[in-house]
Amino acid sequence: MGRFWLNPEGSKALSCSAVIKPEDLLCPRPAGLYCPPGDFYIDPVRPVDRAVITHGHADHARAGHGVVAATPETLAIMAVRYGEDFAGRREAVPYGESFTHDGVSVTLVPAGHVLGSAQAVVRWKGLTMVVSGDYKRRRDPTCARFEPVPCDVFITEATFGLPVFRHPDDAGEISSLLSSVAQFPERCHLVGAYALGKAQRVICLLREAGWDKTIYVHGALERLNALYEAHGVDLGPLAPATAAGPKDAFAGQIVIAPPSAIADRWSRRFPDPVDCFASGWMRVRARARQRGVELPLILSDHADWDELTGTLDELRPGEVWITHGREEALERWCQLEGIPARALRLVGYEDEEGE
Repeated sequence: MGRFWLNPEGSKALSCSAVIKPEDLLCPRPAGLYCPPGDFYIDPVRPVDRAVITHGHADHARAGHGVVAATPETLAIMAVRYGEDFAGRREAVPYGESFTHDGVSVTLVPAGHVLGSAQAVVRWKGLTMVVSGDYKRRRDPTCARFEPVPCDVFITEATFGLPVFRHPDDAGEISSLLSSVAQFPERCHLVGAYALGKAQRVICLLREAGWDKTIYVHGALERLNALYEAHGVDLGPLAPATAAGPKDAFAGQIVIAPPSAIADRWSRRFPDPVDCFASGWMRVRARARQRGVELPLILSDHADWDELTGTLDELRPGEVWITHGREEALERWCQLEGIPARALRLVGYEDEEGE
């Protein structure tokens, strides 16, 4: 692990007065959230010399960095998505392990977002700051569950940081899907699900609900499905969405594909498909109508409003920094709760439709 922190130019640690400010440890830069004493970035939005990556989604994990430190699962995901040479060097950091440079310690702990997702716990001279990355609090059969870490500053996402976003129970959404399959046995149910994390979670939730038939998947999911299975996530019987033969052979079947494929001519091979979409954004009916979604499935890999505020209430950090999403509402909630908060307004992190 020490190689990540080799610095041929010597120490870049800050000279510190009696009072250490959080901005001395982490601060926003054009490339992303930067640690001056450790000389590294967390989830940088452009190539840098040293990067700590919280998870494998493209708006957080980019190719071209000199050295990347991340969980073994996230490194494997980046290799699948970008090729084996996605970085100059990789440093695998399993959950709970720490690495240190110039007195800055970094530990990765589960974030509950997707396979390998982590919070970065950064400690320096008695100050603890936690960068959440993307996270959720509810159980997910495909990844380790979020672990709260007491801290002085909690840097949180706010993708669904509005009170309107209260995600329903996962099992209820899957039950709605299976009820529709039973109601329309002559039709194919085509489920749009983000390729990394959401698709695998939908498959596992279907298995837990008793759907033991073959699930048909778009080709874009196959390598990530194989990676999940290689890391111990059992997805059950899967087959390419071209394998069932003629169009009527897909009647009564469930097909999972990236959201973009549902609107593509690719979907015409299925018999009168019921278009479904698994996303937290399906809470907004206008979005479902705009996309022509017949069966919205409110399934998100992000914390909803209650999970965001519940996490902040549980941690009660000295400060809250909000990185992206619905920043103003969460900032106002913190003010009402007496927790100092500010929006970092970092650029480069996107609200994906499939979140």
